[in-house]
Amino acid sequence: MGKHGSWLARLVIGLSVAVAMPAFGHGGVVLEDDQCLIRMGYLEAHFKIYLPEARGHEQYCEDLPSAAGAVFVMEYQHEALSTLPIEFRIIRNVTGLGRFARWQDVQDIDDLDAVTVHHRPAAVVPDVFTSRHEFGGRGEYIGMVTVTPESGDRRLTAVFPFSVGFTGVGFWPWFVLFVAFVLINVWLVRRQVR
Repeated sequence: MGKHGSWLARLVIGLSVAVAMPAFGHGGVVLEDDQCLIRMGYLEAHFKIYLPEARGHEQYCEDLPSAAGAVFVMEYQHEALSTLPIEFRIIRNVTGLGRFARWQDVQDIDDLDAVTVHHRPAAVVPDVFTSRHEFGGRGEYIGMVTVTPESGDRRLTAVFPFSVGFTGVGFWPWFVLFVAFVLINVWLVRRQVR
C-alpha cells in the first residue's frame, strides 16, 4: 500500500471513529438491533415516538421531522419498570449544547419549570408507558425519563436531546465531501511524486 496509502487509511479510520462517537454517546436513547432503546441506569425499555396525525404509523427514535402531536411510548424490557414510578419531562434545550447536552447540563438549569413544555408526574404505569405532547413549532428539546427505584435512594434518569421540525440531512454529506477531498489530494500528491 505504501507510505501514503497507510497514512490515508489511518486518517479515514480516525475520522470515521471521531464522527461516529457522538452518535453512539448521544443521550439516553440508542439504536440497537433496529430497535430504539432507552436506558435509565440498569433499566431498559424500547422507546418509540409517533406523529400519528402528521406521519401515521412511522416510528422515530429522537428527532422529529414535523412539529405536531407526538406520542412517546416505552415498552419495558425489565419487569421492574412496571412497578416503579416513572416521570417524563420535555424541556426547551437552553443549555447551548444542542444534542450534546447531558444530565449534568440539565441540573445546571436554574428554573427547570420555566423551560418545561411537558411534564407527566411520577406514576406507576403497569403495562406500556405513553405520553402525548403537541409541539407548536420547530425547536431543540431535551426529554427526560426518571425512574425511582424501590429503595428510593438514587433516581435513575435518561436524558435525550432531540430536535423537532428539522428535515435536513445533517453532517454526513459534509463528511463524505471531506473524505473525497482528502482522497483526491492524496491521489494528486502521489501522482506528482512519481
